[in-house]
Order: sequence, then C-alpha cells, then structure tokens
Amino acid sequence: MIEEYLQHGAMKCIAFNRTGTLLAAGCSNGSCVIWDFETKGLAREFRDKDFTASITSVSWSKYGHRLLASATDKSLTLWDVSSGKKITRIILQKAPLRASLQPGSPIPSICLACPLSSAPLLVDLDTGSTTFLPVSVSGNSNPPAANARNKVVDGTPPFTPTAAAFDKHGDLVYVGNTKGEILIVDSKSIQVHAVIPIPGGAVVKDILFSRDGQYLMTNSNDRVIRVYKNILPVKGSGEAIRNMSNNSNDYESHYDNLKVNGTCCLILSSELSDSITRTHWRTPCFSGNGLWVVGASANKGEHKLQIWDQAGPLVKILEGPKEAVIDLAWHPAEPTIATVSVTGFVYIWAKEHVENWSAFAPDFEELEENEEYVEREDEFDLNPREEEDEEVAIDEDSDVDIETFEKDARFSDVEDSVDEILFLPAIPSPDVPDEQPEKCLGSSSKLVDSNHSGSPSSMDAVQGGQATLVSSPMEVNNSVADEPAEGPVSKRMRRLSVGGLELQQPEKGKTPATKDKSTKSSAQQKEPANEDNSTFDDEATEDGDVNIDT
Repeated sequence: MIEEYLQHGAMKCIAFNRTGTLLAAGCSNGSCVIWDFETKGLAREFRDKDFTASITSVSWSKYGHRLLASATDKSLTLWDVSSGKKITRIILQKAPLRASLQPGSPIPSICLACPLSSAPLLVDLDTGSTTFLPVSVSGNSNPPAANARNKVVDGTPPFTPTAAAFDKHGDLVYVGNTKGEILIVDSKSIQVHAVIPIPGGAVVKDILFSRDGQYLMTNSNDRVIRVYKNILPVKGSGEAIRNMSNNSNDYESHYDNLKVNGTCCLILSSELSDSITRTHWRTPCFSGNGLWVVGASANKGEHKLQIWDQAGPLVKILEGPKEAVIDLAWHPAEPTIATVSVTGFVYIWAKEHVENWSAFAPDFEELEENEEYVEREDEFDLNPREEEDEEVAIDEDSDVDIETFEKDARFSDVEDSVDEILFLPAIPSPDVPDEQPEKCLGSSSKLVDSNHSGSPSSMDAVQGGQATLVSSPMEVNNSVADEPAEGPVSKRMRRLSVGGLELQQPEKGKTPATKDKSTKSSAQQKEPANEDNSTFDDEATEDGDVNIDT
C-alpha cells in the first residue's frame, strides 16, 4: 500500500544510494534533489541556473560521493554530493535516456550513456572523450527491427534506443540490441567476447543487473521480462571472459564462437509476463536481495505494479492512483518501493505491518472467542530438575567482544576504511498545515481517479513532448499541485492514525459558535445555579470557544 508520497517540483526519475539511506531524484526544471529516506526530509538540492532541461536519469557512485545526472539538452552533469558543487558538465551529440557511473571505482571517471537514437557509449568525465560500443556482430543473419522514426540520411545504419548496463564491478558491459541479442563487451578493450540470442529475437528495451551481480534482467518488446543467471564470477569477470574467448576457436565462424561463449556466461532462468492482458512493462528492477522482480505497467493512466518471485510465479499486484508510472526503484535493504508518476510525485509503497503477538510470546495463540481455561495440576509447580537441564555453562571470566560485528551480506563488498556517505544534514522546512486526505488511508486501489489521460515516456520527453501536470489524487489543495515545476515547496505526507480519524469525526459535526444574546441567555437559564460555573461559561461563550447547539 502507499504509505506516503514526496513532492518537490515535478520529479522525473529516482535512484537509491547503495545502502538505501538517501534517495536522489531528477526534476523537470533541471535540478536534482536528495531525500533523507529515514526522515523523508530534503537533504540537498543541486541546481544550475544556466541549464533548465528536464533530467532523464540519476546515478550514484559506489560510496555516494558523486551523483551523475543526464538531461534532455544532451548534457551529463557530475555533482559533488557533500559540497553540492558541480564538478563537470559534458555535452553529447544525442540526448541520453539513461547514464550510469562505473561501479568499480570509488571516485569514477567513466560513465555509460545510452542516447535516444545512437549506440551506447563510454564517456570519460575528465577529458570528455567518448567511445561508442558495438551493437551488432557480423555473421548474424537476423535483420534489425525496422524503425521509421530513426532514419539517417548520411548512410549510417539506423538505431533505436539500445539498452546497456555495467556488471557489478564495471569490468564488462552488457548491451542489448534491436536484433534480439545480448552482447558482452570488454569495457577496456571494447571487444565483444560473447553473444546471447534472446528467444524470439525481440528488441531489448531495458537491461540491468541485480545488486549482488548474480542475475541479469532484460525487458523486451515482446512484453516479456527475462531473468538470466550469471555464470561468470562476480569479481574478475573481465579476466575470466578474456581467457574463455582466447580458448574458444573450435568453429570457423566468429559469430558461432561468440554464441558458444554466451552459453558459458548466461543461462535463462525464468520468463515473466502477463499472459492475459499482454502488458508492456516499464523500468522493471530487482529487489535488494535479488529474490523478487517488480515491473510497472506501461499503459497510460494506470499506476499498476506486479511483483514476481524470481523463479516465475506472480506474487502481488499493486494498484495506485490513475497516473502513469515513469520510473521506479526498490529499496536495497527493505521491502519498500518508490515510484514516480507522470504528475511528478514520488509514491512510497511499503508493507502494511500487522501486530503479531507471537513474536513476544512464541506460545501465544489468538482466540476467536472466549474460552474457559482449565489449569493443570502441576502447571505452576517448580521442577528443579528441568531448571538444572536448561542451565548453560557460562565462563564468567572470558572476555566479551563488543567491537566486531557481522557484516550484512548485501554490503559485504565495502571496505571498513572507506568513508561512505550515508546521511546528509536535512534542510529545515515549515510544517505543512494540510491534512492527509482520507482516501489515502485505505487500500491504494481505492484512490480517487485523476483527470490525467496520458503518460509520455522518457523517450517522448527527449523528443520535445511535455506532459501537462495535473493535481495528484493525494493532494488536498489542487491549486498547489498545478504549478509544481517551479515551486520550491517540498512536501511529505503520511496517512492519519486511527486516533486522528476519531478526532476528526466530532469536528465535522460541530456547528459554528454564535454570539446572539438570546442564545446566550437561554443557555444560561439551563445551567445550574453555580456562580463559578456560570461565570466560566459566559467568558468562554464571548470568546467563541464554546459551541452551543440550538
């Protein structure tokens, strides 16, 4: 269910840092903001007054010291998170739909950019040099998917948006092309070492790794999300695939050798889809531990999420307001999902906690109705023999280690000496007087419909399409949400507790206080003849603090 939502202008994309303590968001006015996800307070805002193009993606460095933002004005901007200063800005030839920093380096200088209608490229943020990655291999007889919108008149082959992603340590780049293939490219030598054909040859729209690097996910045009098991070692994958490529010369065709290498790199684990509605998916991602997969429906005006077990079965369907989803992210350590709607709000989906008394008393049993309890004869008798058996030998003279602790397996790749940014001082902001609407308190599927009827994708935004911002169904004052693009106001809303709801009920039934003399005099006649009480009532009535029901 939707626990709360965040508002700061019109946000377009989001990304958690490695531990999930900070949430970065890119806005339509060219600014980037960082939320403290523990307190839901605004911690940083990065803004360049000279550039106001909409942000298409944000990416964290490994330890949170850098934040990379790509925009529709063909720019890549690198920010220093601690100081809030701009480090560098690079202008590309094409507008990048997505960009990510190389995950292997604490202070990365290389990023991977996926432009709208061009091949993916590696960008050196220090020098500004770019290197295009190969998107096809000679020898494949499958023709690329036709796309009339991306015709080029200079004789170069047409391109559709091509997906690419680093592996866990940045040694390899996995590129998905329009021929329905996954190419494994060495990030240093820019050489293709393996090819994995996708069943059906569907165009790859999205490709990403799980946080532990054990699984790869692809989102294709055939409306199927495919999960692959990574056979290569997570650390040292570049050296392993180079050795494999040097030893595989059994076939005369170079393409056949690459396909054989591909069978030793990835194994298809499961295929996820909606066989009934045949829905297209947008921005699917893994859970923090890689055991679950979530995908957002790409239908216009539908805020619908589906969660699968990695093995394939559908686990949960979540429905929110009638606003299309343009981006989503799963918290690295908690069962929490953040989604971005086309109106610019970030909705926080969290598991509804139910009181479980058995957690405090394992033998506790809930009863549907009262039952008469019959006490056993020896229930409260002391049994010295049982107590002696339960005692454990404890060496009271041994030293107790209170310094070392067991590392979390999800973050075990971090060195102890690394200075990682986990929290930032929040920017103080005044409390919002608006109350949470009652329609957010129930199931998220019961949210009131919005008058929005369309949801452009990030690709359409790059081409110049702008979405008309409408008020969110979770906003009380519609006039506030009509102009979110330029407003500096940041909001976070929570649903009211049960006690708060009970307090609201009598307030709605109250009638406004009146100062009519006849009403006051009649009320005084009904009061007891106690001077102290009558004096108190008169004073309260004149101040308008006491409501009198006529």
